[in-house]
Amino acid sequence: MIDDEPVNAELLETILADSEYQNVKAITDSRSALELCRTFEPDLVLLDLMMPFVDGLTVCRRLRARGVKVPILMLTARHEVADRVSGLDAGADDYLSKPFDVDELLARVKALLRRSAMRADDAMLRVGDLTLDTMSRAVTRAGRPLSLTQKEYALLEYLMRHAGLPVTREQIAEHVWKTEFDPSTNIVDVYINYLRKKLDVDGPPLVHTVRGTGYVLEARGEGRAAGDDSRGASDEGRA
Repeated sequence: MIDDEPVNAELLETILADSEYQNVKAITDSRSALELCRTFEPDLVLLDLMMPFVDGLTVCRRLRARGVKVPILMLTARHEVADRVSGLDAGADDYLSKPFDVDELLARVKALLRRSAMRADDAMLRVGDLTLDTMSRAVTRAGRPLSLTQKEYALLEYLMRHAGLPVTREQIAEHVWKTEFDPSTNIVDVYINYLRKKLDVDGPPLVHTVRGTGYVLEARGEGRAAGDDSRGASDEGRA
């Protein structure tokens, strides 16, 4: 937490520690706070609006400009609506006026952490040993980074969001290429094969052909499901 009043900072530190939050760090000036956030990414920031050197709004903006995405709860003695709006516009996730009830503070902290965890879960897609981070757009398989083109990434994200569900070429074209499917082109099959060549270097196939339907992305054992073909001849021939 960042508060220019040492007494307040220590009180908040005690409240959070007593509520079983770990590694709570109390900072009393904005410069130290910005420096700390360079090396230590917290799960939550409690930020006082009125700070020496650099005010809380500026600290909030600088953290967001750096790409720091952790929840920020702004604390201030100001009660005007315009002040709350300014805090939210600067990138704060919530706003709590002083003096505040301890139970309300803890409830807001808990809600922000829960919301942040939900966003993190939504951002990270996993199928077997394949991971895709929708926030950073990083893709790895078995821990090895994969370099994908923009369309390969879009295709993989669509398949991973529908993992285990067969999707048609029409659906892929509409969602990845944002256009109506043209049955005279094999662009979908071409990009499926591009993707396979990059994904399959570090493990068994993940993108499988579903005969008569399209494709499905899923981690399988050695065998193949009836009616499916992970390397459909029609795809190889057309690509």
